[in-house]
Amino acid sequence: MYSIVSTAIIRGIHSVSVQVEADVSDGMPMFEMVGFLASEVKEARERVRAALRNSGCYLPAKRITVNLSPANIKKTGSAFDLPVAVAILAALGIVPDQSLVSLLIVGEIGLNGKVQPVEGILPIVAEAGGQGFTHCMVPYDNRKEANLIRNICVVAVKNIREAISFLSGNAEMLRGPLEDPQASRAEGADGPDGSDLEQSIRRREEAADPAREQMQQEPDPARGQMQQEPDFSQINGQRLVRRASEVAAAGMHNLLLIGPPGGGKTMIARRIPTILPPMCSQEQLELAKIYSISGMLLQDHGIMCKRPFRSPHHTVTPQGLVGGGTVPKPGEVSLAHKGVLFLDELAEFQKSTLELLRQPMEEKQIQISRLHGSCSYPADFMLVAATNPCPCGAYPDMNRCRCTQSAIDRYLGKISQPLLDRIDICVETSPLTFAELTADPVNESSAQIRARVCAAWELQKERYAGSGIYFNSQIPADRLREICRLTEKEEVYLQQMYQQSHLTARAYHKILRVARTVADLCGSSRVDTGHLSEAFCYRSLDRKYWERW
Repeated sequence: MYSIVSTAIIRGIHSVSVQVEADVSDGMPMFEMVGFLASEVKEARERVRAALRNSGCYLPAKRITVNLSPANIKKTGSAFDLPVAVAILAALGIVPDQSLVSLLIVGEIGLNGKVQPVEGILPIVAEAGGQGFTHCMVPYDNRKEANLIRNICVVAVKNIREAISFLSGNAEMLRGPLEDPQASRAEGADGPDGSDLEQSIRRREEAADPAREQMQQEPDPARGQMQQEPDFSQINGQRLVRRASEVAAAGMHNLLLIGPPGGGKTMIARRIPTILPPMCSQEQLELAKIYSISGMLLQDHGIMCKRPFRSPHHTVTPQGLVGGGTVPKPGEVSLAHKGVLFLDELAEFQKSTLELLRQPMEEKQIQISRLHGSCSYPADFMLVAATNPCPCGAYPDMNRCRCTQSAIDRYLGKISQPLLDRIDICVETSPLTFAELTADPVNESSAQIRARVCAAWELQKERYAGSGIYFNSQIPADRLREICRLTEKEEVYLQQMYQQSHLTARAYHKILRVARTVADLCGSSRVDTGHLSEAFCYRSLDRKYWERW
């Protein structure tokens, strides 16, 4: 007998449909699997055989052939176990073929027949509806992740016996383990309304809003005191750095903080996500897909509402930073999608590793090519980096710095000029005075700064509607004169600064982009001299600047 079961495999952040064909015929007893399989997929033969036996389903002494098509795509991962088992059961007549129509099955199984969770459930279920499926069978431990998609009926099974029970006509299992009581009451008695994922996410956000204010101070049972979340109100002094962070967030400009140790560079960087506007439903879903593929989507919290903040150690490998591996996985640049990628101690990173950032910073995605194909992951992040000016951190204070000039050159030489050219804003942090350190915190909160940033984002959204540009940092050079219109007064001022500071064309363009963001924060429709002057103060550090310093 012959049967066919539909499943899927992850490529990038998308899924590709795979057909599992099973044929049981007379002949020499054997169990063979074909279809361009990786080693872990070939091992499914023994897992399925033992799992079926321990679930009370004994394979007959027949020739069993399982084919995974299309054959030109290499099959990797353990998510084929359950569809292979179901295909064999259907070929043996234990489950009816009619129950497999419009059903997509994904899951790993243990030797005892238990269905184990797998990575990448969210993108598979999210795209199943568009591929013509009406039902998805997933592992029980992936139920909350699958439940984020409301336009398809999901069946969560704990073991093979439950899968057989549903396929044999037990409709009571349909969506039972996944039902969200609050979502059901909000949707009414008719259940989910199809493709309304945005409403599902919005309900979760609204449910979380009353508690969001209380989350600023939560009890920490381990310490017996109030645990505060990061907020800009906790930062004393550093007015220039606070302003630069606001400008960077408003235009999604990359930011470099440079200064001696203990100046607050890391503290400020960790608070930048708190002044970024909240993510829309489309951004949340795209980010959740990346974390689902990485196996990092939190089961208890569902979809991610906060913008990510990723801070890899300076010993991170190239594959860990941009992604890769024999079976490609997203790296830190993709995990920071729509959020902040913070590189602390920038000059301590391997230079070859840092150079890999240049392509994703320009294209907002990372392309990973392998022998058997290529895939791409989104990487639209805001880079925030921090570094000391020398190995000891005291330069240019020569009374404290003991580094030789060659040591300083080697240290700063790890940050290449092409990478610096992609950083629009650079600001120095200075040591706090005793008065600033001990002053009562009466600083602006993250919520106050975020309100101005949100207003600037709205201006950019209206200005660039339908143009493929989203932020001022993305303005192409050939449109700068059109978007940043200058009067004769500003033209003269910019010409003087260009000649006095020996600016390059790239530096000139960056100043205009940052000035446009400063003007948006001020609510101004045009760029004036004050905006240009502030933008000039945020110049990225080039080699001549290092030498003058």
